[in-house]
Amino acid sequence: MRKENSLRRSGQLFVCGIDEVGRGSLAGPLVAAAVVLPSGWRKPLKDSKLLSATRREVLSEYIIDKSLGYGIGWVDNTEIDVLGLTEAVRLAYLRSLEELECEFSSVIIDGNYDYLSDFCVSETIVRADQKVSCVAAASIIAKVARDHYMISQSEQYGGYGFNTNVGYGTKKHLECLASKGLTDLHRKSFCRGYL
Repeated sequence: MRKENSLRRSGQLFVCGIDEVGRGSLAGPLVAAAVVLPSGWRKPLKDSKLLSATRREVLSEYIIDKSLGYGIGWVDNTEIDVLGLTEAVRLAYLRSLEELECEFSSVIIDGNYDYLSDFCVSETIVRADQKVSCVAAASIIAKVARDHYMISQSEQYGGYGFNTNVGYGTKKHLECLASKGLTDLHRKSFCRGYL
């Protein structure tokens, strides 16, 4: 996956899209997905934030089934506290690429900061999750994976509303944080101002 190992198959370039979710959450992991779609992909895709939860679920299954490959990279809340957000995003991206079981020649990253410039041939595009299908696909897969995880944690951490807020700082979440304190799932570095 390093620059000198950029790959071509049948004369075609295989571009990998990467996006992450959970960057601004107070609790839970940061999750990135890397997706390579087949050439001639026709199904229009949007950024996960512009889709209903039901539509994301359907599209995530479709993308996983029809993609040439995908990988999901997880960085948990304790790692985020140690590394800081920038390094946590980079690590999530690298882990998603490590899970990717297909060849790719370059990477497109949503945003304007290239977290992978020393690792592979990469390019940043602002709002790529709305312009580039493989990045939109990564956004959808990452969002669905992270939401499933946070919803699964809601019973263990009752009252915080993780089944609906998935760790973001809603009014209910902040009230519970003030009254009950931090859980093992919270990012301590993000929550200091709310205690």
